[in-house]
Amino acid sequence: MAPPRSAFGASPPGGVSQRTGRAGSAASAWLRRALFGVVLTGCLQPAIAGEGRTPRPVIETATAGTQCVAPPELMRRSHMEFLKHQRDDTVHGGIRGAKFSLKGCIECHASQKTGSVAKAETNFCVSCHSYAAVKIDCFGCHTSKSGTVLAQGATK
Repeated sequence: MAPPRSAFGASPPGGVSQRTGRAGSAASAWLRRALFGVVLTGCLQPAIAGEGRTPRPVIETATAGTQCVAPPELMRRSHMEFLKHQRDDTVHGGIRGAKFSLKGCIECHASQKTGSVAKAETNFCVSCHSYAAVKIDCFGCHTSKSGTVLAQGATK
């Protein structure tokens, strides 16, 4: 009885190689492993390089000379939590003008062209939310334009 061979065609322990009569010599096994390695490396290359087939969103930069209230990585990950917390403080506690206010975000991130964060596809909020397939419902009640003040009871 011949000793068993590994899945990749390597010799069994002890170094004795026996042919089993099946197609696949040591050279073809080596070639299969090399080809597998090349294919695997080619598939992982975009992920390693940080590139992919999906284009990144085009984000307009904030107003020049301003610094965000938190680091960009933190804002990308948690801005919705900050805004929800601020919403609760404002609605339930009457606290306005705190660190994470929607008005503050709009003042810094409104487009130079449109004056808005949600009017065009390249505007700050819309570009990322479209990319992430997330619906923005803030601007049903709030204005998306910089410097716009609505009188109480006025319609948009």
